Amino acid sequence: MHDDAPSRVRTRTVVLAPGEVHPHVEDEWRGAVVVVDAGRIELCCAAGGSRTFGTGSVLWFTGLNLVRVRNPGRDEAVFRGITRGPP
Repeated sequence: MHDDAPSRVRTRTVVLAPGEVHPHVEDEWRGAVVVVDAGRIELCCAAGGSRTFGTGSVLWFTGLNLVRVRNPGRDEAVFRGITRGPP
């Protein structure tokens, strides 16, 4: 079945150079499923803990008390947020 309706999915892609940090703003990722497309990202929370996720990881950034996302690797890191768009 072919659907000619406009896409109801929005994506936002972030590319981080090695060592680069992206400040986390909760509202920018609300309702998004996040996919790591390339490299590795480190999620850093306000309490000081962190976890690293690699290519193919599927994440949720909301409600984790994150303060930043960092590329801990030697290669470029690419992650993408996918949300539903307006009907």
